[in-house]
Amino acid sequence: MTLVHSNHVPHPMNMSLYPVTAKYQGTLRKYLKQGSQADYRSAHTLGTHFSELGLNSLDLARIHESIVPNLRSSRRSPERNDEMVKRAKSFFEQLITPIRRAMIHRDPNISELRKRTAELALSNRNLKQEIKQRKSSDAALQKSEQHYRLLFEKSRKQQEQLRYLSHQIIIENEEQRKQISRELHDEIAQILVGINVHLSALKVESAINTKGLTKKIAITQRLIERSMKIVRRFATQLRPTVLDDLGIIPALKTYVNDFMKRTGIQVQFTAFPEVEELNSTKRTVLFRVAQAALANITQHAEATRVRVTIKKSRRLVCMEIHDNGKSFDVEQALHSKMNEHLGLIGMRERVEMVGGSFSVESKPGSGTTICAEIPSSNAHQSRAPVTDREKLLLI
Repeated sequence: MTLVHSNHVPHPMNMSLYPVTAKYQGTLRKYLKQGSQADYRSAHTLGTHFSELGLNSLDLARIHESIVPNLRSSRRSPERNDEMVKRAKSFFEQLITPIRRAMIHRDPNISELRKRTAELALSNRNLKQEIKQRKSSDAALQKSEQHYRLLFEKSRKQQEQLRYLSHQIIIENEEQRKQISRELHDEIAQILVGINVHLSALKVESAINTKGLTKKIAITQRLIERSMKIVRRFATQLRPTVLDDLGIIPALKTYVNDFMKRTGIQVQFTAFPEVEELNSTKRTVLFRVAQAALANITQHAEATRVRVTIKKSRRLVCMEIHDNGKSFDVEQALHSKMNEHLGLIGMRERVEMVGGSFSVESKPGSGTTICAEIPSSNAHQSRAPVTDREKLLLI
């Protein structure tokens, strides 16, 4: 490696630095001559020596700047000259390292500044972490607010649906009372009038002629039997006495048998005996759900077979009612205000009223399955007093 040799050393700002400049230039030349084999030990040694002389980084920077122009040569390519300058810069950076360390050791202000800088950096990291946490908290809060808005909207819709359901239940009860009143007047009253007429005729004829008396008594008995059947039918529709006297299994068996006779739809009914251990309210809920489900099947499903199953699953009693009829949109039905879907909404309300859950699954080609799950425990649960709407649902 060829260096520029000049008898003229650029005069630094302070003439007392001339020996230092000469020593720096000589050491740098030796370093550059070594090429890729050079290391920084000579730079560290020289830097330590200059530090002991009390020189600072600014003094050495001035010396380095005065030497750098002499490193370029017209006999080398510009790339080689740039490389030489870069290597000289690396040498200078290694040279002032011991001086910087000595200055920090000698000057307590610099040490304190470094300490404060480290504390500030730590504070900045903590601040960034806190900002990140606050952003995360804000995002969680926004998500929570959105969640509660959805819950509030869902609750509002459910309240509207409950008000509508209560209104419809009252109307439906009034319609049932009107129908029962009309049928009692049109059928029972007429039958009783007929019985009274026959009894009057029997009274007269028994005193005059006993012929044909047996036949007229038989006619009167048939009228009485007919009126008893009508009264029994009304009582079953309102609330079957067998449900309270014998339990839900006999009540459902009786209702299912009557259902099959009236509709021609085949029903398979199975239940486990322990279901009778449920309290009266829960047994009534299961009976009304089955009653409403079978009524819906008759009106809408066009089914030919139904399976009613009551089974126990852990702490729950599950009643499944499956039919092979046509399917429907469950979500639309459960959120609809159409009268034809009040049966489903009423079933869900009854089940949820006793702490249970209600679900419906309907698929094309697979029919519809209604599942009502209620707690099997009859322990008293603290809850608000029964409302008028719930009393209507228990009828």
